[in-house]
Amino acid sequence: MRVFLRLTALTVLAALTIPTPARAIPAFARKYGVSCRLCHDPAPKLTAFGEQFAGNGFRFASGEPPRDTLDVGDPLLDLMKSLPLALRVDAYIRGYTEGTGADFQTPYGFKLLSGGAIGPKLSYYVYFFLLERGEVGGVEDAFLYVNDIGNIPLDAAVGQFQVSDPMFKRELRLPIDDYMIYRTRVGAQTVDLTYDRGLMAAVDFAGFTLTGELLNGSGKEAAGADRKLDNNLFKNLFGHLTRDLAPFLRVGAMGYYGKTDGLETAGVDTLTNTTWMVGGDGTIAAGPIELNVQYIHREDDAPTFTTGEVAAKTDGGFAELVFRPAGSRWYGIALWNGMHANVPVLDPRIGGPSGLDRYHSVTGGLGYLVRRNVRTYGEATWDIERKEAVFGLGVTAAF
Repeated sequence: MRVFLRLTALTVLAALTIPTPARAIPAFARKYGVSCRLCHDPAPKLTAFGEQFAGNGFRFASGEPPRDTLDVGDPLLDLMKSLPLALRVDAYIRGYTEGTGADFQTPYGFKLLSGGAIGPKLSYYVYFFLLERGEVGGVEDAFLYVNDIGNIPLDAAVGQFQVSDPMFKRELRLPIDDYMIYRTRVGAQTVDLTYDRGLMAAVDFAGFTLTGELLNGSGKEAAGADRKLDNNLFKNLFGHLTRDLAPFLRVGAMGYYGKTDGLETAGVDTLTNTTWMVGGDGTIAAGPIELNVQYIHREDDAPTFTTGEVAAKTDGGFAELVFRPAGSRWYGIALWNGMHANVPVLDPRIGGPSGLDRYHSVTGGLGYLVRRNVRTYGEATWDIERKEAVFGLGVTAAF
């Protein structure tokens, strides 16, 4: 942990140019008549151009004339000739040294995706999990996006998105294993850094990019009997400051503050939990090697809404190494996840036990690009605390 903290401290100062909820899908390649390689290498990981394309509202350039639209004689309407649709499937065969042995998780996820420009500066993006872990998964990303508001580098998105998108995008990672610090919940809290509903805005100034988010803080759960999607009285705040320090170095710093009402979350009407987080992230990219690091410190003063309980203090993060030789269809990945808390309240939400005070795992794997939009891969994860291993073979295809 000390080595990881030192590495993070060296890289936490600011970074990437467009921290919007960046996505790209095969429908965009069909629209522009280009290879998926322009935005992905390998898919779904975005290239620098892919980040810029998403930041422009799924356009090659901000303010470009509309494409593939019908001329209906109404200057206030950019009507698409056809609705852009794409599909993505993720299928795995996984083996466990404890429990079930081999498991055919085929498919594990099957998504229907759509997105594109619906006005000079207005775009949308949405995907529906037709199948996720054997069930209908429902809508995850779903937002409207406006870029260059007032003809200045100010972008905004409203809807449902991942809180962590300005740092690292979980949906675009290459390994099966996840960024655990983003998805882990503490005690009875609904607050994490995955999906939430709200408003995100990002502005570029003096070489920096500042992103702010105003959030429900209750995830993407369904509305209650009162038809309200927010399950407490409070709104939560997230901020991220980032900058490129060199062509090979990007760094950033984050903060989060919010409250959770115990009456709405756990049926306890006398307690409110306050959550706050601070952390840093960075990327070093040199030739075929890319290193991504994240560190977050989190505190919850009433994690289980129990009178007189000890405040939970969580420290953790991840380090991800991606090796992509130029011109090769092979790539390699390594991922370290680590978290510890002063009380046993951590729930990684990956099918194993909850109520943990520590989680550590290491993952390594290789992948091969069969086609530009089809990749196959194998990886192994070792849970350091539980002394268990998970092996996986997978294929991801998008079309």
